[in-house]
Amino acid sequence: MSPHEAHPPAGEGATAFDLADLRTRVETELTAEITRQREVLLPLGADVVPLVDAVDDLLAAGKRLRAAFCDWGYRAFGGAHRDGILTLAAAMEMFQAAALIHDDVMDDSRTRRGRPTVHVRFGDVHAAHDWSGEPERYGLAGAILAGNLCLVWCDEMVARAALPAAELARARAVFDEMRTHLMAGQFLDMHVATAGWNDLDEAARIDRSRAVVRYKSAQYSVAHPLLIGARAAGVSDADAAHLREYGLALGEAFQFRDDVLGVFGDPQATGKPAGDDLREGKRTVLLALALGAEDTPGAQRLRERIGDPALTEDEIADLRTVIAESGAVERLEAFIDEDTSTARAHLDALGGITDAGRAALDALVEAATRRDA
Repeated sequence: MSPHEAHPPAGEGATAFDLADLRTRVETELTAEITRQREVLLPLGADVVPLVDAVDDLLAAGKRLRAAFCDWGYRAFGGAHRDGILTLAAAMEMFQAAALIHDDVMDDSRTRRGRPTVHVRFGDVHAAHDWSGEPERYGLAGAILAGNLCLVWCDEMVARAALPAAELARARAVFDEMRTHLMAGQFLDMHVATAGWNDLDEAARIDRSRAVVRYKSAQYSVAHPLLIGARAAGVSDADAAHLREYGLALGEAFQFRDDVLGVFGDPQATGKPAGDDLREGKRTVLLALALGAEDTPGAQRLRERIGDPALTEDEIADLRTVIAESGAVERLEAFIDEDTSTARAHLDALGGITDAGRAALDALVEAATRRDA
């Protein structure tokens, strides 16, 4: 089920939870921000226009789930300044754009959302014009700077959100934590991939991979955007604790679904070649499960071939078969179901949430986990 097909519960939530409407509102905010930044950069001339165009194109697509969690974290606890929280919600998408651009550089990913990644795009422009120097270095530098611009613009959006000063201060405390945790989580992801885990048993591999998921993905995908909105609205500490656990469990399930799609997904739906995670050598929980507790011939092939950027389509297909036959997908689906149940248990425990907010956050569980892209 895709986010467009998520089915909110009947009643007030079915009317209030409208992901398509939120997307429209967030895209309006993002378009206004890009237009404003084009004006800011106008004195620098035409040479910097491609930098903004690259960000603009990346922002044109996306599920907007982070924005939805921020928006509903606020509305679910009585937040009254919708225009202000929509600016914060859009800032979540700008922050994600920075993370995606930099992540693609670190992973040497070639496509994102069905298009060349930003560093590939800049490198191709360099090569087409036969400029001096190396196209790859030009592309990497351009992408790093584009991602940095997204971080700057994200901060500007948060700073000028039309919220009361006390609400904005509470939101910014979580926003600052989110940025710090994501950057360190990105480093942790790189470190785990580099340091390897061949000397670890299955339980240790899973634990290490789940730690990366928690700090690189689960928090900034769900928990932090949700708490940014809820803290702005004045959520109680008790409810904030339940929201954090809801967000961490759901964010982990969200990433686990991405891990399945990264190996078995339809490229037409995901916008990335299936098997890229295998070429990049991502130390995912899916891979940890596929390697298993015993050194089988299939596990040996995985260990030998994972992380080879030159893997052919036939070799990718063979590794997919190994993973499927290991039972790893079924075990990971059980993890997703367990996380989903945990998220809903914490949702049920919330005391100060509105009925519409509860219905929306329940619908977002489905949108985050039952999807094909």
